[in-house]
Amino acid sequence: MERARGPRGARRALGRLLEAVLADRAEANAVFDILAVLQAEDPEEIQDAVRACSRLFGALLERGELFVGQLPPEETVMAGSQGANRKYKVWMRHRYRSCCNRLAELLAHPSFQVKAVVDGLLSPEEDCSLLLSQFCSYLEHHDLRYHTMRAAADTVARVADAHAEVPLAFWNNVFTLLSAVSLPRQESDVANFYVKHAELSDKWKVTHLKEHRKAFQLMWLGFLKHKLPLSLYKKVLVIMHESILPHLAQPSLMIDFLTRAYDVGGAISLLALNGLFILIHEHNLEYPDFYRKLYGLLDPSVFHVKYRARFFQLADLFLSSSHLPAYLVAAFAKRLARLALTAPPEALLMVLPFICNLLRRHPACRVLVHRPRGPELDADPYDPDEEDPAQSRALESSLWELQALQRHYHPEVSKAASVISQALSLPEASIAPLLELTAFEVFERDLKKKWPEAVPLEFIPPQGLLGRRGDLCAQHFSLG
Repeated sequence: MERARGPRGARRALGRLLEAVLADRAEANAVFDILAVLQAEDPEEIQDAVRACSRLFGALLERGELFVGQLPPEETVMAGSQGANRKYKVWMRHRYRSCCNRLAELLAHPSFQVKAVVDGLLSPEEDCSLLLSQFCSYLEHHDLRYHTMRAAADTVARVADAHAEVPLAFWNNVFTLLSAVSLPRQESDVANFYVKHAELSDKWKVTHLKEHRKAFQLMWLGFLKHKLPLSLYKKVLVIMHESILPHLAQPSLMIDFLTRAYDVGGAISLLALNGLFILIHEHNLEYPDFYRKLYGLLDPSVFHVKYRARFFQLADLFLSSSHLPAYLVAAFAKRLARLALTAPPEALLMVLPFICNLLRRHPACRVLVHRPRGPELDADPYDPDEEDPAQSRALESSLWELQALQRHYHPEVSKAASVISQALSLPEASIAPLLELTAFEVFERDLKKKWPEAVPLEFIPPQGLLGRRGDLCAQHFSLG
């Protein structure tokens, strides 16, 4: 092909060649000129050629003008006595194979803008998020999505076997691709195909939703069976309940990953319990240690970490069933009450209504507040070191901790703790507005309060810090 000057000229020339090949089989040899541009040095020319090849072979596939099946040698067919139509299809299929081979070579092209196939997208060395974001726009086509899932599973297995320690870039690339895959909900929705067909065959796996679900499951399980970076554990678990579990052919197969994730600790353990909770309630999974593991996550750190809101949101969901045994609910209420003794005010404003809601849902646990003169700390039968809530003896104790919090220095905390001494109203208190409450917001709220004009002040001059005479504060700040 005579090289046209300038990118627009080259693009127009490719367009004329494309139209010629599609309009007349006698012009089929012009496909060599199109493929020749794939060998160009200029990335823009290569992109134009890739687009032209996509349009050309996409149209030929739609028109049924490419040979389908085990491809025979080109020389044998062309030298044989077979019909011209078969010879054309075989010949053009070989040109298609040449195009695919060249596209595979372009995976290592220095330009990030040249689109490639899955094996090149999942680079072990480079961050391909930009290229992946462009490629994922094609996943709305069900045939492309199906073959992408199959290819991704194969690539993950191959790269993981080839590396003693898989690079972080590879895992990030894989998650970027896998998290962009979503499946339709109904069989009738599997209808958007990139390669158009006059009639769909039931023998094609790509037309069946159950085959998509199998490929989806194979892809995710193949990814999650490997030891992943902690950052990816959290990302996977955040989307697990909405984007992964509903589309698996057998959701219970995710139990191994979720169990391993729980053992990581911290926020990852909590998010893993969310997935396990779904398997228990929606897929009849037997997991007797669920509430014991949740109970084990209750320690002083839950009031101070950034995932506090997520923790109590999920804990509220897990403890919402009215069929839970009284001893279990009592153990959670008692454990939270004990931890509340050292919690900051912003956390207390959320956890106190949380405890009251547990008592509203489970009247059998209200015995904990009907012992107002319950045991003191040294005589409390509750064992805070017991890991099994069934053995903690919480139901024999009382919530004396809340009575102590009624004398808290912050008036709002004192007020919230005093609710427990009153008849609990039937409607539960909503804790949603309190989940994200911060110390700064509590402080700001106090500043905006309107106080009475006359405020009683201390009239006895202070003699020192906390009443100690002659201390440094008295000397340097003239308190005495």
